[in-house]
Amino acid sequence: MPSFQLHWFSGTGNAHKAAQWIAEEVASRGGEALLISIADEIKMPGSPADPEAVLGFCYPTHGFNAPPLVLKYLWNFPRGRNAVFLLNTRAGLKLSKLHVPGLGGLALWLPFLLLWLKGYRVRGFRPLDMPSNWISLHPGVRARVVASIHRHCRETLRRFSTRILGGKRVLNGLLWLPLDLAVSPIAVLYYLIGRFMLAKTFMASYRCNDCGKCIRECPVQAVVRRYGRPYWKFRCESCMHCMNHCPERAIETAHGFVFLMWWGGASLASLALMEFFPFLYPGSTEVTGLAGYAGTALRIGIRLLVVYLAYHLMHFLLRYRWFNYLVTYTSLTKFGFWRRYRAGQVKS
Repeated sequence: MPSFQLHWFSGTGNAHKAAQWIAEEVASRGGEALLISIADEIKMPGSPADPEAVLGFCYPTHGFNAPPLVLKYLWNFPRGRNAVFLLNTRAGLKLSKLHVPGLGGLALWLPFLLLWLKGYRVRGFRPLDMPSNWISLHPGVRARVVASIHRHCRETLRRFSTRILGGKRVLNGLLWLPLDLAVSPIAVLYYLIGRFMLAKTFMASYRCNDCGKCIRECPVQAVVRRYGRPYWKFRCESCMHCMNHCPERAIETAHGFVFLMWWGGASLASLALMEFFPFLYPGSTEVTGLAGYAGTALRIGIRLLVVYLAYHLMHFLLRYRWFNYLVTYTSLTKFGFWRRYRAGQVKS
């Protein structure tokens, strides 16, 4: 049996747990599997892969795409002829006894293309519907539902691993290609714009005791100390690791700030821009060709700039307790019913 190298990236632990389950299946059949953290490896690259090893890549779906860190890792991955397989975790849910799948968008297809162009032989690819964990948008899934989804996913991976170990091809991901292509425009918009906006939605509430765990453990080093507290840079990938692992439950999504700045300040800035530069806006008879594209790019840039400056101002003012309370209590994640999530457990 060939050795296995399982490269994984994870925020809340879903993809890591999937990689561990595959490693356990390999070990149960007398094989050997090496788990490699993409977040660690990208900082200090190791030696090239064993040319005889089967390579697996396990990672979450972010904005209907593979995380930018994973795409960067695969872009820089050395060429080879190894057999490889891909596994992307999606936002799975459960309604009564029905397991509801998530959507992957480009999360399988861009990594597949990168590896195929580098000469690798893709033996298998499929999505895995682990519990949905985007805590900025919804409370963490209940513990009993998490356990049920995990049992379902582990059995799915057992069958998947058995076929991969037997040298067979598993192309389950093809079943999702039509839907993935349908949501691919959202994936592109998220990669080019949305992820930068979402990076500016996190804040540390008055509960923060300055332990520094979020800064030390951020997989992409996106959390730094600024204005005397944690601050999220544009490179944040919204993986939710910090929010779900904070021991004080102090990290929140500033929903009130998001509404005020995204739909208030940024919109007013766009209206002011329209007033002074109407020829850059669609609908104007003077908008043609490059001018239209320039107007769109300028509007997006203005919105990002407004969010960036407002985010700096918010963090500067968070030192004042009254302001910190105001932002914290206009965040849904502050309230007890908004559960946190880690793979295998739910934190109240």
